[in-house]
Amino acid sequence: QLYMNLKEQSFSWQYQREYGSNNETLTDKNPISESIHTYAGPELRDEMLKLKGCRTGEAKMTKGFNLAARFIIHTVGPKYKTKYRTAAENSLYNCYRNVMQLAREQAMASVAVCVVSTTRRGYPLEDATHIAFRTVRRFLENYGESIETVVFAVTDMEEPTYRKLLPLYYPRSEEEERASLPLIPADIGNSEGEPVVPERQIRIAEKPGCLEVDSEAETLDSDLGQVGTHAFSRMEGDVDKQRKLILQGQLSDATMQKQHQRNYNRWLCRARAEDLSDIAALKALYQTGVDMCGRTVMVLVGRNIPVTLIDMEKALLYFIHVMDHITVKEYVMVYFHTLTGEHNHLDSEFLKKLHEIVDTKFKNNLRAFYFVHPSFRSKVSTWFFTTFSVSGMKQKVHHVETLQQLFTCILPEQIDIPPFVLEYDARVRPYTHHSLSSPGILFQQS
Repeated sequence: QLYMNLKEQSFSWQYQREYGSNNETLTDKNPISESIHTYAGPELRDEMLKLKGCRTGEAKMTKGFNLAARFIIHTVGPKYKTKYRTAAENSLYNCYRNVMQLAREQAMASVAVCVVSTTRRGYPLEDATHIAFRTVRRFLENYGESIETVVFAVTDMEEPTYRKLLPLYYPRSEEEERASLPLIPADIGNSEGEPVVPERQIRIAEKPGCLEVDSEAETLDSDLGQVGTHAFSRMEGDVDKQRKLILQGQLSDATMQKQHQRNYNRWLCRARAEDLSDIAALKALYQTGVDMCGRTVMVLVGRNIPVTLIDMEKALLYFIHVMDHITVKEYVMVYFHTLTGEHNHLDSEFLKKLHEIVDTKFKNNLRAFYFVHPSFRSKVSTWFFTTFSVSGMKQKVHHVETLQQLFTCILPEQIDIPPFVLEYDARVRPYTHHSLSSPGILFQQS
């Protein structure tokens, strides 16, 4: 999460770490450093003498002393000259990157960040803000597992620029992301947020000098094909640039599939890392036997899903965690809608999100979805959802009025049915009231 405080700089003192800018001798006097020294006390000056200065772009750490923070991170921002713009950009990037790296190494949960290179050092505020936002964002994406909160503490003069650029790098919704897309600068750095100078880049081949170049007009694809397969020489496209192309509808199907796979892998890693025991205890999703075609049967119990009481994102993670190894081959799902109430009904937006996140194998290897004891309302909702929201599911969904109909596809001994479902089926929907003469109309053993 990113929290932003623009009105009271003192708010940042409440966090666990501090961050200030100085010159290389760490004796610079400016409002930020003076405030930190005032609140921290004289012990801070004594300890800073032991640091023996700090070079531009580096970051060094001291204790917080009397501040309501455990540590203070000191860095030195660059002076800006148009002639040496590239050097200034790289130095400013290193300031933010090294500050965040120190915060991670010390297992800090929160860090408050001021503006490093202000107009006092000649650095254009808007250019500096772009570097600050993208560097912190990329770091949080790649290494920010332990960092819970980042605070940007700015002055009234800096506030309008920060408010204007914040949605570009931290959009709160897809709509805001699309609205901000035209304002994103062409240069957004590499995967770490570091400024890139194309003419300084090199390409690494496994055996340099052994490849013959037939033409200077060689395509990029063939050029990339000559790159080695080892980890150092393997190259992938920038994630943010790919996201930009997705929003503009310019990515190929293969690239979009790769992007989708990367997104699914992130969810899968989260699912394997989080404690999902509270969701597992609901016994809403479990594996049972096989159907008559030998395919794995997964059971979903609607009444055991208290939608209004649980974290639905954790529920999604649990579904991915359980189903990932099941979906490598053909499988079927049985959903018991029996005795579900309003608080058990999954929102269509949640189902749509689930359908968009899961891997392609989830959809391709699902052979049938048996909807047991549907109500009229659920039939209508299912029809709308499979017709207008997702593709390729409508033919796989089968509404099952009784357990006896289900048993024409899955033998009773091959499925673990909750007792309340058996009682309901015997009491309210006795199978003798239904025609079973043509089960093949409902179920296709494909």
